[in-house]
Amino acid sequence: MAIHDRAGKVAEQQDLINIPKLMSLYYRLVPNVDNAAEQVSFGTSGHRGSALLSSFNQNHIWAIAQATVDYRQQAGINGELFLGMDTHALSQAAYISALEVLVANDVKVVVQQNESFTPTPVVSHAIVCANKGKTKDAADLADGLIITPSHNPPQDGGIKYNPPHGGPAEGQVTSWIQDRANQYLKNRLEGIKKLNYGVAKTAGLVQERDLITPYVQDLANVVDVKAIAKAGIKIGVDPLGGSGIYYWDVIAKEFGINVTLVNDKVDPTFGFMPLDKDGKIRMDCSSPYAMTGLLKHQDEFDLCLGNDPDYDRHGIVCPHYGLMNPNHYLAVAIDYLLTHRPQWSAELKIGKTLVSSALIDRIVAGHQRNLCEVPVGFKWFVDGLADGSFAFGGEESAGAAFLRFDGTTWCTDKDGIILGLLAAEILAVTGKTPAVRYQELIKEYGTSYYSRVDSPISPKQKAKFGDLNADTLGATELAGEAIESVLTHAPGNGAAIGGIKVNTANGWFAARPSGTEALYKVYAESFISEEHLASLLSEAQALIKQALKG
Repeated sequence: MAIHDRAGKVAEQQDLINIPKLMSLYYRLVPNVDNAAEQVSFGTSGHRGSALLSSFNQNHIWAIAQATVDYRQQAGINGELFLGMDTHALSQAAYISALEVLVANDVKVVVQQNESFTPTPVVSHAIVCANKGKTKDAADLADGLIITPSHNPPQDGGIKYNPPHGGPAEGQVTSWIQDRANQYLKNRLEGIKKLNYGVAKTAGLVQERDLITPYVQDLANVVDVKAIAKAGIKIGVDPLGGSGIYYWDVIAKEFGINVTLVNDKVDPTFGFMPLDKDGKIRMDCSSPYAMTGLLKHQDEFDLCLGNDPDYDRHGIVCPHYGLMNPNHYLAVAIDYLLTHRPQWSAELKIGKTLVSSALIDRIVAGHQRNLCEVPVGFKWFVDGLADGSFAFGGEESAGAAFLRFDGTTWCTDKDGIILGLLAAEILAVTGKTPAVRYQELIKEYGTSYYSRVDSPISPKQKAKFGDLNADTLGATELAGEAIESVLTHAPGNGAAIGGIKVNTANGWFAARPSGTEALYKVYAESFISEEHLASLLSEAQALIKQALKG
């Protein structure tokens, strides 16, 4: 895809969304339930859409909230529900809509004081702490809803459910909620209980609580904040206008860490953002275009950190280097943790998605530890993080989490705050930035060349992805090397990957359809050269195109 001519440049007036129009349509447009694009659809990260397209409106949230209540009732979940939200314009509106339904159904709801923002990892951490020591069939288990479309553009909204384990809900749970919500929409909201927001606020079921302090104070049990403070690491932070913006001052004061916010703006248009590679405003902390504002400060600090609006992703910027590729940082983080967490059992697994860098495989093997490769989606790490059998779970899209020092659960969702602070710990303890350490790792394990390309696909072809296998692919060689394996299920847990992965001695590619768009994604990695990577990508696309014919 061609890079937009204004990529990396701050948004102009013409790029900004009309917030009054967006909010008006949230309340006035009624979704057409016969149009799949306007139905509730839970992907890997909940339901997302836009009021402008009638795919994220008040009716959607009322229906999803009631469906969540119904799920809780049939699952026997009767404890507190933590309700979090990020800084997107539609998040505040959806928060109010959800609260109206939750309270009408007698659900005890916990929200941040002054109904302020709450990052995804803070909700996960709160659920884990609330349920600690309880059995799975306890009557007072807590769970949560988080209202966020992650790093999506300002006009988008999103909502996701985290059950009592604290992480993203499993597929069977989200399918249940999705189907129930769509039935409510089809029945014109019949059966949905709701109270006016003003009445709901006075019903005695909404508890405003300080969720910041307990989360921040507990950070000392997962990251070596004392080492960061002692080393005097100067950290520059750009929250990208996200939900964790008020956490950094508390972190700095609690632990004596030198933190400077280089951007303290919260604006529903996100008008302060540089445009992403396609010319859209997108708060993607793994994009060098979206992170241009922070990159300008890279040599003013020992380390710079950025996060997306719900703070489940991390962006690591090092002096004289720039923004680290997410795969590169995951490799460094795993290598460091495996040598600096002495209380962790040697039997613990390191979790990675099958489209993450194979450099991780080599590092884990080098430390003689156990690797677990799973399909795309952080939900596959939840059980392992919850029961303490996974030391680490990470995605190529800059999301990860890991255990506390003592090997117990910190949270079961991606946590951009602890991954950012871990980068500071690495620098404080080793004297090397993660970027410097990455250069050392590739000298030892080999240089990785990695890329992803997206291609359009018809609905008919998309449906055929599930039938791909070694026979339908019909190839024995890839980019000059013999094919060693063709996977349709992840080797770590045997779950279907929804596509295919092909491995050779020095490279691999994986192809899978998008869950929300009419395209498929091809990921590839070479340990030979950029030219070999290009061959992997081009041959992979040709093989997939041929296999999906007809």
